[in-house]
Amino acid sequence: MTAKKTICEPISVFAISDFHLPGNTDKPMDIFGSHWEGHFERIKSDWLAKVGEEDIVLIPGDISWAMTLDAAQDDLDAISLLPGRKIIVRGNHDFWWGSITQVRARLPKSIYALQNDAAHIGGLVFCGSRGWTSPANESDLENAKIYQRELIRLEMSLQHGMKLGERKKRVALLHFPPFDAQGGETQVTRILEKYQVSFAVYGHIHGMGTKSARNGELNGIGYQLVSCDALDFTLFKLPVTGE
Repeated sequence: MTAKKTICEPISVFAISDFHLPGNTDKPMDIFGSHWEGHFERIKSDWLAKVGEEDIVLIPGDISWAMTLDAAQDDLDAISLLPGRKIIVRGNHDFWWGSITQVRARLPKSIYALQNDAAHIGGLVFCGSRGWTSPANESDLENAKIYQRELIRLEMSLQHGMKLGERKKRVALLHFPPFDAQGGETQVTRILEKYQVSFAVYGHIHGMGTKSARNGELNGIGYQLVSCDALDFTLFKLPVTGE
């Protein structure tokens, strides 16, 4: 059953990412370990127990293995049937995500895709971008090019968020970790600080990497890894509330 809310109870915000749904392909996730067996059913069970229709669920990327939007439709529809209002950003494996105009035209009503913009929902402003791996050194030219492009997209989103409400609390969705390989500051974290983001969620990391991933506060911003296996296939509740 869907979680019940009292009339005066504030809107809750949850996050979970990296579903890696099949996208009409025969790609079971338990090939990555027995803990992935039936993972989406476990996510759905927890989701139904926690999320009300007015609540918000952030999904920062790697939603479906599908290669085309048509192939991803069943996965998007399955997510749309779950309660709450969903906000998504693209992950590095979301190859089905092409033109944002086409994506938004096909998305079910309860899902909003962020790209170079922001969303004002429940008194909160949501911004985000896919991000990319922080370049290891100055010679890492290919990654540096993509990384710089993603910085521009993130800043565009945050600038749009400021226009939606300068005094509103801002929450960021990132697929790639915002930190460097040692969990330190980067251009991404500095941009988030510049726009006074309150909390940021990110995904992409799996397996043993989840044990050393950075969570908690850095320079006034809360951070949380929300890859579904890092959360034992349950939703993370952000320490922010909406109206």
